[in-house]
Amino acid sequence: MKDAVELRDVFRVFSTPEGDAAALQGLSLGIGEGELVAVLGPSGSGKTTLLRLLAGLDRPSAGSVRAFGRDLAKLPSRRLADYRTRTLGYADQHYSLMLASELTAHELVATPLALRGETRVARDRRADELLERVGLLDRRAAHPQELSGGEQQRIAVCAALAHRPRLFLADEPTGELDAENARRLFELIGELVRGEKATTVLVSHDPAAATVADRVVTIRDGRVAAEAVRAEEGSGDTIVVGRGGWLRLPEEYLRRAGIVTHASARLERDEIVVRSVGTERAAEAAAAFELARPSGPPLVAELRGVTKSYGRREVLRDLDAIFTGGMLCAVTGPSGSGKTTLLHLLAGLELPASGDVLVEGTVVSGLDRAARAELRAGKIAFVGQEPGLTPFLSALENVELGQALHGANGNGAVEALADVGLSERAGQRVSRLSTGERGRVAIARALAARCRLILVDEPTSRLDQTNALSIAVLLARLARETGIAVVCATHDPLLIEQADEQLRLG
Repeated sequence: MKDAVELRDVFRVFSTPEGDAAALQGLSLGIGEGELVAVLGPSGSGKTTLLRLLAGLDRPSAGSVRAFGRDLAKLPSRRLADYRTRTLGYADQHYSLMLASELTAHELVATPLALRGETRVARDRRADELLERVGLLDRRAAHPQELSGGEQQRIAVCAALAHRPRLFLADEPTGELDAENARRLFELIGELVRGEKATTVLVSHDPAAATVADRVVTIRDGRVAAEAVRAEEGSGDTIVVGRGGWLRLPEEYLRRAGIVTHASARLERDEIVVRSVGTERAAEAAAAFELARPSGPPLVAELRGVTKSYGRREVLRDLDAIFTGGMLCAVTGPSGSGKTTLLHLLAGLELPASGDVLVEGTVVSGLDRAARAELRAGKIAFVGQEPGLTPFLSALENVELGQALHGANGNGAVEALADVGLSERAGQRVSRLSTGERGRVAIARALAARCRLILVDEPTSRLDQTNALSIAVLLARLARETGIAVVCATHDPLLIEQADEQLRLG
């Protein structure tokens, strides 16, 4: 198979006042014409940097990046712009930035075709075809602000595929989708790119991406760590065996098995069984990830008969819910079911059409804008789908700034970053962090604020499974140890598994 894309000994080093940071360190990868490759790897491993190089949005510090015979680093600006316009389809993980608020869903998908000179009939037909394939044809007249995060994400993918690109790049295309809609979108991408023979690079932390890929590439620390063709269903994860018999087991497996420092292994016929060593070690490990609930948890927040609509669309209707201290509540449901809306109501960022929202006895829906802002500063920490960090400040400074805004003292910022696995990145500017790392900084900022109510919207949507499980365990442990209420909008089964309660919408 002829390579459509070739990266050879690619380095990408970012120089910052805090020191040099290498996103890619000698990465080499070839992708055949018409091949669909899923690129997996932990947060900060260089996945997004790889896509930006292939899109011509960034240039390598060393090495070469070629697409369809062209060295992208050597193309003049006009030819590079033509490459991005005609050859490339790019679905960025910051999908909301791609969606002009004044256009409808149908117009957003059709506009790329109009810019390429397609007739109105052709672009209308193509836009409706794609919207129907992702289950949003009935939302064709809706504007982005009337759509859920998951619906916006599907629109962005449709817009990127509308002109039938030769090379399609997708960065976490299902990050905000529930499992069913993620599966449908992966299948849609697979069908479309194969039908049109488009070469595809799909970056994701979701293992479901492997089900539609011809090949799965895992990168770690800026290099290719493993490659495998698509595994048969039920065959389990492919693990690389190193020289001398060394195995690298997925950290998620170790956490779930309660294995911390030592394990035993024995051969059972043709299988190797790995277990934690001794009942005392297993008990200690289990205690580290699962703490007892406090008795008689206090009521922190409550919804009473809440209804919320956007225009003619009713998102929540007569909803009653309580959120108690010491517990992690997972708010679940399909994309568009009202998960984010519920968090916004609890935070006082939006008001219900009817019903009451209460936080520690205060009727939030009865306060004016200034009083709601004062309530948030004192009692509520909110982590949205976009982290909302200050890019020119370091990770530590962002956490300390959040503490100051909430009136908390400066202690605990370093510990909060350590809890989310970012001790070594504390002094790095946020603009130099990966998207997954920025999300973890936002969570650390919420933890350090010491509020009675923490609201988190899709906290694991852009994290690999290992980091997602770590965050889920951390939030559950924080709630149980401190007695605060943590409410997470999520579709991630790892987080739902750790939750004390589940509120399902839709």
